Amino acid sequence: MNVPLGAYLAAWRFYRRYFRYSVEGFEHLTGGGSALIVGYHGRPVAYDLCILLVEVYERLGYFPHGVVHAAAQEVRGLRWVSDGLGFVSGDGEAMARAVARGEHVVVLPGGTREGCRSFRSRYQVDWGRRMGYLRLALKYGLPVVPVAARGVDDAYLGLNDGYAWGKRLNMPARLPAWLGLGPLGPWPLSPPFPVRIKQRVGVPIHLPPELDPRDDAAMAHWHGRVTEAVQALLTAEGAR
Repeated sequence: MNVPLGAYLAAWRFYRRYFRYSVEGFEHLTGGGSALIVGYHGRPVAYDLCILLVEVYERLGYFPHGVVHAAAQEVRGLRWVSDGLGFVSGDGEAMARAVARGEHVVVLPGGTREGCRSFRSRYQVDWGRRMGYLRLALKYGLPVVPVAARGVDDAYLGLNDGYAWGKRLNMPARLPAWLGLGPLGPWPLSPPFPVRIKQRVGVPIHLPPELDPRDDAAMAHWHGRVTEAVQALLTAEGAR
C-alpha cells in the first residue's frame, strides 16, 4: 500500500467514526462493472463521498477513482497525493483503464460552486449546466448512480459564496475564497462540527445509448433527471 492511500484510509476511517457515518443503498454499487457515482458536494469537503471511497475499498477490494479539482494535478504536492490515490482530473488513459477493470468512478459536478456556499443555501443541488459527467457516462457506457447525504452542510457554518469570491479575487487554479466557521474557529483551522452523516445511494440511472451529447435539449433533460434524483435523496433523508 502506498503512503497517500494508507494515510487516506486512516484519516477517513477516523472521520467515519467522528461523523457516525451510515450508508443506505450500497447494494446499488455491487452489481459488477463500473458505474459513474455522481454526488452532492457538502461544504466545504464532500465528507460523505470521501468516506464512501473507504467503504468501496473495504467491501469491493479496490479504491475507486475520484474526479478531482484541476488544482490537484497542477500543484506539485497535491499531484503526488492525487496520483497515489488514483484520482484523475478529467478523461484520459487512467480513466479508460479504470473502466476496463470494472472500477467505479466518482464525480461531483457541483464542485466548489456547490460546496463553498453560505448557510443560506443548504442541501440544494446547484450544478448549473455542468453536464460533462453525462458525456463521460455516455462515452464509456456507464450507469449514473446518484448519491447524497444529510449532515454534510452542517459540518461548518458558511459565511459567504466562496466560488463567487474566488472568481472576483482571481484566485489561482480557480480555487474558492470561502469563509467558514467550525466549533473552534475559522476553517481550515477548526475541525468540523461532529454532525451525523447519513448517506443514501440511489438507484442507477441508465442513459439511452442513442443519446447524442450534441443534442442540447436531450442532454438537459437527462441532466434534470439526475439532479432531481440527487435532490430527492437529500429531501427524503431530511424528512426522516
